[in-house]
Amino acid sequence: MEKKKKDVINRLKRAEGQLRGIQKMIEEEKECIDIVTQLVAVRSSINSLTGLVIANKIQSCFENPSANPKEQEERLKEAIKMIVKK
Repeated sequence: MEKKKKDVINRLKRAEGQLRGIQKMIEEEKECIDIVTQLVAVRSSINSLTGLVIANKIQSCFENPSANPKEQEERLKEAIKMIVKK
């Protein structure tokens, strides 16, 4: 799990850096198309990260199932809700 956590943190830091870069582009009045291109890249990165977090949740549900069938069902329903939200 620690490797997965580190991967998620690294991806968030990368997106944070991209957002700072976009802020600088706006301050420097760069071309609109360049700013939009970077915004789309950040959105894509966040969408990918969201998928990774959901996949980790689903994997956890199967690797560490609850002994209580009702609780396990709720965990899986929660994971499905996250997919639908995405």
